[in-house]
Amino acid sequence: MATIREIRRRIRSVQSTAKITKAMEMIAASKMRRAQERDIAGRPYADLMRQVLADLAAQRQEDEDIHPLLVQRPANRIAVIHITPDRGLCGGLNANVNRRATSFILEQSVPMTIVAVGRKGRDFMVRYGQEVRAEFTYLGDQPSVADILPIARVVIDDYSAGLVDEVYLCYTEFVTTMTQRPVMWRLLPVEPATIEARLNVGYIYEPSAASVLAGLLPRFIEMQLYHAILESIASEQSARMVAMRAATDNANELVEDLTLTYNKVRQEMITKELLDITGGAAALV
Repeated sequence: MATIREIRRRIRSVQSTAKITKAMEMIAASKMRRAQERDIAGRPYADLMRQVLADLAAQRQEDEDIHPLLVQRPANRIAVIHITPDRGLCGGLNANVNRRATSFILEQSVPMTIVAVGRKGRDFMVRYGQEVRAEFTYLGDQPSVADILPIARVVIDDYSAGLVDEVYLCYTEFVTTMTQRPVMWRLLPVEPATIEARLNVGYIYEPSAASVLAGLLPRFIEMQLYHAILESIASEQSARMVAMRAATDNANELVEDLTLTYNKVRQEMITKELLDITGGAAALV
């Protein structure tokens, strides 16, 4: 059995760990609130952009050329934009999104290329031998749209040049503080959504619907990427807060168990000393 000194040292170590995890929980909670606000505020804009894009695509004349980002062709090479956090300590978030990307890759029979956004996803793809076309790390907890432009430029240029035939987006969608869902959906070629009758609005475009569509499509790609990264950040901070709260609770429970063990060992030592004293006194009589 461990000595009193070892148990006391262990208790102090676990208490220090609990203080660290509690501080990390509070930091993650603060960042989570800001990330959730940015994510939720961006959702109406992303939804409305999809509606406008669908309306523009529906107005294309038969004699007009199809925009390169709308052209669909046989998928001979696929790119995946894999969005993950740069850091760990967020429960199973990284493992879940990496598993989702891996299952998609295994389902495909064509060559794959990866655009890694986040260090954890990049390390995972490199470790398992996937081709990493580009990597973007340390975007921070509050990235701006300008930080997303290089990512969008890589995939737009590759798709327009015919280097890839489809581009998929893999990230973690924020559902609730306790729930984050890894998702995978096709970003390119852009497939305009179908507008519900109650949402159909008669827009007037100047100078023409085709020119507006040509200018809007790259912005649409950028906005979808930006929104996916905001979703990933909100999911990361939520998962980290929950994980650190669980770690703090576990540490406190461990301290209680160690304290109980410490008291038992101390009581045994006291009892043993009393028996030794009693036995020595009896021998002197």
